[in-house]
Amino acid sequence: MNPSNASLLLKKYDVPTPRYTSYPTVPAWDTENFSDDRWQDIVHRAFEESNDNKGISLYIHLPFCESLCTYCACNTRITRNHAVEIPYIRAVLKEWEQYRKIFGRAPVLRELHLGGGTPTFFSIQNLHWLITYLLEDSVIHPDFEFSFEGHPNNTTEEHLRMLFDLGFTRVSFGVQDLDEKVQQTIHRIQPFENLERVTRLAREIGYESVSFDLIYGLPFQTPFTVSDTIDKILTLHPDRLSFYSYAHVPWLRPGQRGYEDADLPSRYLKRHLYEVGRHKLRKAGYADIGMDHFALPTDDLFKAHVRGNLHRNFMGYTTHQTDLLVGLGASAISDSRYGYAQNTKKVEDYLEAIRTNGLAVCKGHLMSDEDMLLRQCILQICCQGELNGELLGQVIDKTILDALGEMEQEGILYLFDGGLKVTTAGEPFIRNICRVFDKRMDRIDAGKEIFSKAI
Repeated sequence: MNPSNASLLLKKYDVPTPRYTSYPTVPAWDTENFSDDRWQDIVHRAFEESNDNKGISLYIHLPFCESLCTYCACNTRITRNHAVEIPYIRAVLKEWEQYRKIFGRAPVLRELHLGGGTPTFFSIQNLHWLITYLLEDSVIHPDFEFSFEGHPNNTTEEHLRMLFDLGFTRVSFGVQDLDEKVQQTIHRIQPFENLERVTRLAREIGYESVSFDLIYGLPFQTPFTVSDTIDKILTLHPDRLSFYSYAHVPWLRPGQRGYEDADLPSRYLKRHLYEVGRHKLRKAGYADIGMDHFALPTDDLFKAHVRGNLHRNFMGYTTHQTDLLVGLGASAISDSRYGYAQNTKKVEDYLEAIRTNGLAVCKGHLMSDEDMLLRQCILQICCQGELNGELLGQVIDKTILDALGEMEQEGILYLFDGGLKVTTAGEPFIRNICRVFDKRMDRIDAGKEIFSKAI
């Protein structure tokens, strides 16, 4: 693809677009037909249908951070008061007890992930209490994966050892960028030495997979600073990486108003930053996995991609596909295959809801047959970079056919045997290709700014 065509495509497709960790996306949920009773019914149904071979996934949202990273679009609570830990854990455990009642029997845990916020904000003793209670009377799947997100500055050797002893084998460290000026601007000061220390400790303890999260498009990033960051992290040989596009949504996250739009790279420079990083990662032996992810051939994420069973959900890309993902904690989202539900976001509201009701669901969506079919299409494109003819044939209409035909002429994909495959040049546009199949986007208020730009 010549540079002029690439620039035209970038201008055309760099528009607000979902990241498709679900379909339908949260803003397009049909909340009017949702109820707590119906949610509990479909959770029980999904649990009964999920055989012991598949198991279930469990996500725990731990929202607390001691300081605000201004780039962050996650649901967080900034505090240095660690007295918040115990009341929050009690609420999470009470919520889990309610789900256990809905299940009616012991669950088989396939995946467990601690996200945030900063999970290592919590003391070792309190995290141990939380995890051991969650695992009590649960069956651990033979092929389980327990993982957590760690902050290089406050993840201690004791944190790593305690969680490893409880079965955690994967840790993801938030790096974002290693340039001093960028770190100061986004209020994420973390010396390389801290990242080096926790990476070394994790490997010495026995973690099977260490991953880093990086972001491109941050204020004051340049090709030189991104190149330098990649060079430094490559000396640590992470097993997998995410290299995300910065989501600039200051209307949703006021902390992002701490710098000017002029401090951000232009869309063309931003794309160049990605290509700089991508080139270095591929040269170092990392393979592109889905959207924004890279992995070494020895990592399970790469192996799942090759086998064709890579999955994507609210936790991002995962190596296992379960039919039930239970999200615990403020703002956590659950996926029961037949519907979604999200907990209330504010910590105080979450604590009160759990105290009075046992659950804290504030909204949700019940899947239609069309929703389930389109979700399969979008998942296959996100995870495999292709869509088979059988699925495409069930959803194709003139609007979809015209859009795909135009993308084929642009070199983004090609159509064959009734299916489609994303080209190498089209990989940056996977979110846009998924958008073609999103029949609920037109139900979102066009006047609302919701999604970050696609590229």
